[in-house]
Amino acid sequence: MQRKRYSPGRAPATLLGLGAGLAVTLGALTGCSAADPAEDVALDAKAGAASAPVAPPGRYRTLFEPCGAVPQATLRELLPGTAALTDAERATVLRGTTAVTYDTDRRVGCTWNADTEDGGAHRLVLDVERVVSYDPTVSDAARAQEVYTRKQLAAGIAVPTTPTPTTAPPTATAATTTTAPPTGTPTGPANTATTVNATSPATPAGPTTAPTGSPSSGTTPPAEGVPSAPATTGLESRTLGGLGDTAFVDDTLGKAGGNGHQRVVSVVFRTSNVIVTVEYRQRTTGVAAAPDSKELQDRAQNLARLLADRLEE
Repeated sequence: MQRKRYSPGRAPATLLGLGAGLAVTLGALTGCSAADPAEDVALDAKAGAASAPVAPPGRYRTLFEPCGAVPQATLRELLPGTAALTDAERATVLRGTTAVTYDTDRRVGCTWNADTEDGGAHRLVLDVERVVSYDPTVSDAARAQEVYTRKQLAAGIAVPTTPTPTTAPPTATAATTTTAPPTGTPTGPANTATTVNATSPATPAGPTTAPTGSPSSGTTPPAEGVPSAPATTGLESRTLGGLGDTAFVDDTLGKAGGNGHQRVVSVVFRTSNVIVTVEYRQRTTGVAAAPDSKELQDRAQNLARLLADRLEE
């Protein structure tokens, strides 16, 4: 059988078909790989987009146990009626009653009560709240300040505002001017007019005599029937310094049945995102004097400062 002649440079049709198919396949693969970087760049650009700043979290994540936060010696001072109790009864009173809350990491509290032999009573309430902001742009401390401000306003204590700077109006200066005489009028001293600022009071030509009955000091007596401002004692409801980030004391006195009185002193302070309220009240009966404001305020503030130190531990 005669063999087919081989011609260099010519490939069989079968090989040419396989080569064309391979080229198409490689081209498709190359096209796909060439498009991938563009898509990756687009995805990276979205992933790297600037996001809104997140406010810092609060300083405190948990709260202390409230009933064990007050020393026994302090409780005996705040609840003098416990001195007349038996040891077992005293231990029960000083143990306190834990407030019912649903999340002890967000809010805790405790209450102590003790009656006195004369029919009066003392009551101490401790409330501790940890404020959490669910707005990522508002910090926990800023949200706690909003809660604290509402408490202060509810106590009737004004919140100071930053004064807006104002521009003082220009001060008018008295000036002496000479009025030019009309044409044809002879000049002379009689035709020279002196104009003084209208706001300047005219000076009387001679001495004046105060009317009969006027005070010699020249002050105006207060109008009859107008009450004067009450004198401050330094014990009224007010803001406090040196206690937490901000603090105030609220002092109210009311009736407690019959001729009795009840004074309630509340000291509220904020440290970062925690708000602490110390409420101390005393009730008297019959003809007993009303509870002393200074004594109750001093005791409540001392306890509040002790708790502020506890938060710093």
